[in-house]
Amino acid sequence: MSQVLDTPPAPAPGPAPAPDPTDPAALAARYELTVSGARPSLGAYARQLWQRRHFITAFSTAKLTAQYSQAKLGQVWQVATPLLNAAVYYFIFGVLMGTSKGIPDFVPFLVTGVFVWTFTQSSVMAGTRAISGSLGLVRALHFPRAALPVSYCLQQLQQLLFSMCALLIILLCFGIPPAVSWLLVVPVLLLQFTFNTGLAMIMARIGAHTPDIAQLMPFLLRTWMYLSGVMWSLDHLLGDKDLPHLVIVLLRANPAAVYIDLMRFALIDSFTGSQLPPHVWACAAGWALLVGVGGFLYFWKAEETYGRG
Repeated sequence: MSQVLDTPPAPAPGPAPAPDPTDPAALAARYELTVSGARPSLGAYARQLWQRRHFITAFSTAKLTAQYSQAKLGQVWQVATPLLNAAVYYFIFGVLMGTSKGIPDFVPFLVTGVFVWTFTQSSVMAGTRAISGSLGLVRALHFPRAALPVSYCLQQLQQLLFSMCALLIILLCFGIPPAVSWLLVVPVLLLQFTFNTGLAMIMARIGAHTPDIAQLMPFLLRTWMYLSGVMWSLDHLLGDKDLPHLVIVLLRANPAAVYIDLMRFALIDSFTGSQLPPHVWACAAGWALLVGVGGFLYFWKAEETYGRG
């Protein structure tokens, strides 16, 4: 009892110690400061990207308009360039090499393949240089860097839409009437755009840290083009060759070939469903989901590193 009575009372708590004015962490906490350029959460990043959708659209349109501003024919080259490419491929592969044999409506078949492939090829090349070619913009302004590869892919989509107008005229000239199946062009383009954008984001991150990859990409893309059935029918090619089953599956599952085949199926009557690989729509959606979402996550992971060094 005496020990309890004799215990001195606990000292009253004093004022909290003042924060050290030289401690950066303490000052940041006091004034609620955040690290400049720090990577936001995935949800916040997606919201920031959506908030800048008008900038993305305006930027892509401006880039497309400026692309041929120095040429006398101007925007005519948006249609003339892919048409000239198709004419060269027709002469080399259709006339000299005879790949047109056994393929009905070869000219629409070829032009469709060239236009769809050019969309993917241009998106990948533009994505590779999206960050490394825009360092001034990246270092001067704060915005989600994914806006750059997305805007470049949107630019290539607008370019493709101009080409599709020419393609429809070619189809009509070769006696292919409009059909309900032409409406399938919309979901095919949406899936391909998603795939291209994800792939462009992957290449944008790689190109931001390894600029030399831009010099290697034309060779890789040319090889990919030859494996995608742009100038010939993969169905006829695989039917004449005794290839391992795994090789045939990989060639048929090639995403570029899948989107090209779907576009041909939608537009050309003579290109029937029997020429499509099995589960082609599931394959097209799977590639779009895998590469689109995976590319976005891969690019977002390195958000704070772009423009540094």
